[in-house]
Amino acid sequence: MSGSSDSSKNKKLAELREELRRHDELYYRQARPEISDQEYDRLKKDFDVLQSELDPLGLFAEEGIIKKPEDSSITLSVGDDRLDEFEPHTHAEVMLSLDNTYDQTEFFDFDKRLKKIFEQENLNYVVEPKIDGVAVSLTYKDGALLHAVTRGNGVQGDIITQNILHLDELPTSISSDGIPSFIEIRGEIFMEHQEFLRINQEREFAGEPLYANPRNLAAGTVKLLDPKEARRRKLKIVLYGLGACEPRTFFDTQTIFHESLKKWGFPTVEFVKSVSSAEQAWEQICELDQLRHGFSYPTDGAVIKLDSRDGQRVAGHTSKAPRWAIAYKFESERQVTILNDIVFQVGRTGAITPVACLEPVQLAGTLVSRASLHNADEIERKDIRIGDHVVVEKAGEIIPQVIEVVTEKRSSELSRFQFPDVCPTCQTLLIRMEGEAVWRCPNHNCADQLKGRIEYFASRGCLDIDSLGEAVVSQLVELKMVTNLDDLYRLNASELLKLEGCAEKSANNLVESIRKSRTQDFWRILCGLGIKHIGTSASKDLARYFYNWRELSSATKDDFISIEGIGEIMADSGSPFYQSGLINIGLKDGIKNGSAAVDGLGLVGRISGVGQKVARVLFITDISSAIPIKIKRSNQKGLMIGDNSPWPLLEFVEEKGLINIGDRVFTSGDGNVFPSDILIGTILIDNKKKLRVKPVANFESLEFLRILNTKKIVVDWTETDLVGMENF
Repeated sequence: MSGSSDSSKNKKLAELREELRRHDELYYRQARPEISDQEYDRLKKDFDVLQSELDPLGLFAEEGIIKKPEDSSITLSVGDDRLDEFEPHTHAEVMLSLDNTYDQTEFFDFDKRLKKIFEQENLNYVVEPKIDGVAVSLTYKDGALLHAVTRGNGVQGDIITQNILHLDELPTSISSDGIPSFIEIRGEIFMEHQEFLRINQEREFAGEPLYANPRNLAAGTVKLLDPKEARRRKLKIVLYGLGACEPRTFFDTQTIFHESLKKWGFPTVEFVKSVSSAEQAWEQICELDQLRHGFSYPTDGAVIKLDSRDGQRVAGHTSKAPRWAIAYKFESERQVTILNDIVFQVGRTGAITPVACLEPVQLAGTLVSRASLHNADEIERKDIRIGDHVVVEKAGEIIPQVIEVVTEKRSSELSRFQFPDVCPTCQTLLIRMEGEAVWRCPNHNCADQLKGRIEYFASRGCLDIDSLGEAVVSQLVELKMVTNLDDLYRLNASELLKLEGCAEKSANNLVESIRKSRTQDFWRILCGLGIKHIGTSASKDLARYFYNWRELSSATKDDFISIEGIGEIMADSGSPFYQSGLINIGLKDGIKNGSAAVDGLGLVGRISGVGQKVARVLFITDISSAIPIKIKRSNQKGLMIGDNSPWPLLEFVEEKGLINIGDRVFTSGDGNVFPSDILIGTILIDNKKKLRVKPVANFESLEFLRILNTKKIVVDWTETDLVGMENF
């Protein structure tokens, strides 16, 4: 019986180990956790309890655990955030993780164990906030910063120095008398709530998936391979912990260490309380729980440490955690409510975002009635159904999210939710690009997309047009008074009086606000256009080099990538969702309207608008594109019509039965639109049985275009989304 029981427990242990590793991969490496910290901690506790039952003396090392060669007593298995792309570095002193608890009794048991070790009635502790950020270790030698390293697996981490050197508050040297010759200072990299909200707001405007919480965004930022991109996101750092130190006895207490950090100019935690008993520590824990919502960094608990450094050394550590410290974690505020409906928002780039409509519930001091459902995959994974009882939590204490379904309360009548296959606004067939989690409406003229583009253009961070809010924009679009950004500048007060609730004074004020926007800084115009990869920071970088629209239009690819803060992808940001673009040649180079533009593979589009130094290319995917074609195998002719999807429609083919999937499509030369026999793509059939053409041109990464029948054949490609704004 015992053997059978142990076998079952070993199987369970292996399952828990694999599940924890999967969640570690999602949390530490991919920064997209599937479960809450509390759920993870419960799994980890179940694992530890079961492992202790099977191996009470800790005689057997867990499979795959890395040991530090010189200290075989230390084993580490979770929290590995290392990536192959970064240079590894071995910590001088292992970065152990902390034991944690959500239970008051377990905290006092921690105190009892230490009292037993030291045979004292009371012990001195330090209470600090537990910051929900990315653990980092800074190494200083003779006062100079050598490197910044992630926790990794605790023994070895990744060097991320280049990604955090820009942090203004981080000293690169310690200029003070009486400093250790060598010291590892530990802390957390985090993102302030406001910066997190700003970035998510930009992503929401762009129709991109939102980041789950500040911690995940910070983790992804420190591991960016491009330090310039990391610099654009405003990370912060706070220091509180001590690793290796020479001389070893430099600090007598944790309190003195904190005082030294402040004296040396390091950013430190704002709540550090020295107490002389566990009871006093508990009072400070409760006080911290009340104060933490006002901190700039996300805080999910309190860390309680022995104050005495000698005491810490005496207490020692287990194979996984120090015995002299513990983390008391605060319960995340959650509520159970009813999911009344799922509605869909269409972003300005066509991204479809599902939103949960909830029975209103109080959460973290606010009334919550809507919550993000992220995307179709999340709905499917969690099996969320309209009518379900759901658990709602504020991720990072900011964004309400549906965490899980209370399945035991589910009615048997509820059916699985079906994500729509057409845009809820314009009924265009939705598409989903390979590698993306989001479904998109490919119709660039979709009313909700247009509303989003106008709202973004007029927002405070862009052109800052007063009185052009959501309600006004909605009416302007619905009444077709504005069909593109250009139309805003053609509005007059008399037209605006047609809007519901718009009096003469309001109309005049709006016209005046729009007029004033013409004098805004150039970077605001760039930002407001919503060009892919060009946010506030990048717009400012561009505006420092190009003072006006004309200069920017004539810039080359090399001009762009030479600018500090502008990565090459900005110069090459091709996408099927952008239906036209600019090339950096024009009339001076012999470019003519109507000329064919091809990449190295096939037809991209035609020239539609030419200036002296710039020309516009209308893509074959654009809704206004119509090209006479022929199908090579059957020699049939037809018309290829763009509909703002990646695959243009094929119409007016006489014998559709003669067409096979994969047949090659060429220009026919009819109508003198294009020369004949330019390869366009191959035949495919969509889920509505419509014939389409899959272009061979690589719209994902356009770098060079060839313009046929001009004196300048090969040109650099600079992708933009400036339709209708050439003469702004």
